[in-house]
Amino acid sequence: PRFRGRHKLHKFEDSDLEKCVGCSLCAAACPAECIRVVAAENDPDHRVSAGERYAAVYEINLARCIFCGYCEIACPFDAITMGHDYEMADYNRSDLIFTKEMLLAEPIERTPLRGEGE
Repeated sequence: PRFRGRHKLHKFEDSDLEKCVGCSLCAAACPAECIRVVAAENDPDHRVSAGERYAAVYEINLARCIFCGYCEIACPFDAITMGHDYEMADYNRSDLIFTKEMLLAEPIERTPLRGEGE
């Protein structure tokens, strides 16, 4: 139950606004320096987050991440959490950089290799 796997960014369920306000506390707490956050000001006509700012760019380099969970602890808005997904291997290093769109998306469902009784 304490396993830390794939990162996930969250939105508010009722308003569909992002919880991340681009404060960069997760990037400051990361010992591996694998998180990059670039904040931008919210447009009053087209709000992205509930705060004054939002994360225009949010990237996590999983090739550098040590899955310590400090980003999850540092976030005051519970915008980023770490789930139980662990199948994130890839052949190219550039594919291990998870963008904001990838982190907001639901993880891919994978078929188990064996059945329940096997």
